[in-house]
Amino acid sequence: MYITRFLEKELNEYLNVKEIIAITGPRQCGKTTLMKHIFNKLQNALFLDFEDRETLDIFNYDIKNFVNLYVKKYDYLFIDEFQYAKEGGKNLKYIYDNFKTKIIISGSSVSGLSIHGLKYLVGRVFIFNLHPLSFGEFLNYKSQDLYDLYIDDKLSEQIINKIIPFFTEFCIFGGYPRVVLAKTGNEKEIILRNIYNTYFLKEIKEILNIPEDYKLSRLTHALALQIGNIINYNELSNLTDLKYLELKKYINTLEKTFISIICPPYFTNKRIELAKAPKIFFFDNGFRNIVIKNFQELKNRQDAGCLYENFVASEIIKSGLNLKYWRTKSKAEVDFIIESKKGIFPIEIKSNLRSFKIEKSLKSFIDKYHPDKIYVLSESFNLSKGNINFRPIFLINKIVS
Repeated sequence: MYITRFLEKELNEYLNVKEIIAITGPRQCGKTTLMKHIFNKLQNALFLDFEDRETLDIFNYDIKNFVNLYVKKYDYLFIDEFQYAKEGGKNLKYIYDNFKTKIIISGSSVSGLSIHGLKYLVGRVFIFNLHPLSFGEFLNYKSQDLYDLYIDDKLSEQIINKIIPFFTEFCIFGGYPRVVLAKTGNEKEIILRNIYNTYFLKEIKEILNIPEDYKLSRLTHALALQIGNIINYNELSNLTDLKYLELKKYINTLEKTFISIICPPYFTNKRIELAKAPKIFFFDNGFRNIVIKNFQELKNRQDAGCLYENFVASEIIKSGLNLKYWRTKSKAEVDFIIESKKGIFPIEIKSNLRSFKIEKSLKSFIDKYHPDKIYVLSESFNLSKGNINFRPIFLINKIVS
């Protein structure tokens, strides 16, 4: 079953321009399904998969015959798993410069595509990121009626209460499409375990060229237990037996393959504000929960606040914005800082908001930077007091859009 992806509308706008379309994202996020959905609507189109070694070898070693077989006769050429092509960018440049066929490719990681030559395609390619489902996509699939109210800001207390169970499910199991389609919690866990063991560990081992994955597994587990915390490299080094430079390389690879999110600090004054130490989050709550093997309900979890923060971090990144946090050396802290064309605004997350007072840390940021809008997100409150907006946490992608 196809789940509507909001990226599809944007991709359709570029189908009739010459530039190559490159769709990147983690494995199992729905790239192939999205490409085939678009492909099936087109005339005179061909779909190839570079996991087929014979097709891949022709592309790598005999580009002219590849063109004769798969390019000249078609108006559109789709290539899935393009990261396997050794001379990918160079050969695509040849096709782009000499033929009119529109090319759409996908790759399972930014690093995989970059390594194999997108540098040859400067000015010839539009790159789009596809992530696991956003909460908006998830809600649209689960209940279009509720989604329509959600996007129209028609959020009475009754509607908020109807959306909360969907939000809770999303916080626990995340947005990988195959997981969302699963009917039971047990089936969702099995699928997530398969994504982690079969796809994630295999791909990262290949990228890092490591024979064993126990250090990688230890690191991923340690990071999953520390979401929302400042990365402590010494502690992680002791836990994983990775040296500092190895550790940095592993963490960088996790980010480039859409597993983790690095959240740097926001600062204007290095003397009083943190300027270097990043925080860590995961792209998907379900992936994080399979790493630590915990799928308990939110009400029974000590890490519910961490899952709320991770949800917000993920939704901000899916919206295409940069993610930062703020902390002073005297330990005043704001969860997230968003920079936009209209200025900066802080976001504070509360798993259990009992009053409409703001804490000293947030007030310190407001006094220093005077943002036009301030957001305090919790499970259900939906009101404003001046420029301080108390909103349900699941509205984050509307807030930042």
